[in-house]
Amino acid sequence: MSEQTYLRSSYAAPQIAHAYGERVHLLDDPLALTWLSRLGARSTTQPEVGRLVRRLYEQLAWIVIAAELPRERVAVPTRMVASEPSAVYRGVAIDPRTPAVTVGIARAGTVPSQVFYEMLNEVLDPANVRQDHLFMSRAVDAEGRVTGSTWHDAKIGTDVDERVIVFPDPMGATGSSMIEAIRHYRTRLKGTPRKIVCVHLIVTPEYLKRVTSEQPDVVVYALRHDRGLSPDDALGALPGSDARERGLDSHQYIIPGAGGLGEILNNAWI
Repeated sequence: MSEQTYLRSSYAAPQIAHAYGERVHLLDDPLALTWLSRLGARSTTQPEVGRLVRRLYEQLAWIVIAAELPRERVAVPTRMVASEPSAVYRGVAIDPRTPAVTVGIARAGTVPSQVFYEMLNEVLDPANVRQDHLFMSRAVDAEGRVTGSTWHDAKIGTDVDERVIVFPDPMGATGSSMIEAIRHYRTRLKGTPRKIVCVHLIVTPEYLKRVTSEQPDVVVYALRHDRGLSPDDALGALPGSDARERGLDSHQYIIPGAGGLGEILNNAWI
């Protein structure tokens, strides 16, 4: 009988408890939180900002690919098989035939999407991996409050059938841009996605409640859950369990957040 231990995998990244549902994963990673706190510090500028974002998304890509992509059973002869016929690894691996798309939402999502694209090409058959680009921005009113999203351009493929679609966008604030992007992929392209995964550095209660309400089958990963404007007693409650939780100020920026990451990444203070 061959080795049986690795024929199944129940991998899941460590995460904190919350009340947002089983498709939301708020990760419990002290090293990533250390890097993320450094990324958001007032004293951190380029080139360290770029290095930290890439490092954090390399870690997130590792977790998401391991947890969310389909697996297959493999039998791989090792170099020892020439002298010992039983020297064959039998177990699970990521199915390289999986078709995948990573979507770069400019500006803050460009580097994270590139990180996912590079790692997906290492794991999957590159012929099945695509990177799309969306150019969107917040629409604001005269007082600077976010009212929605504005499309500028899109460079994307034509089909999504059976593909795993990844949206690696650092800040999950209001959910407006993400909801618009997901709707575009569901309604404007051919086919039905196998799975949609949104991958963030920071999310707010407002973002999670909107995404889980309007797109309940979407999977969400985040390193940190920011709700800094919540009442003190709500801050002591299980994330997602108190309707008074708030992570957005009057201009829809995340508190504590990371301070305009798209601008910081590009040195574009507009």
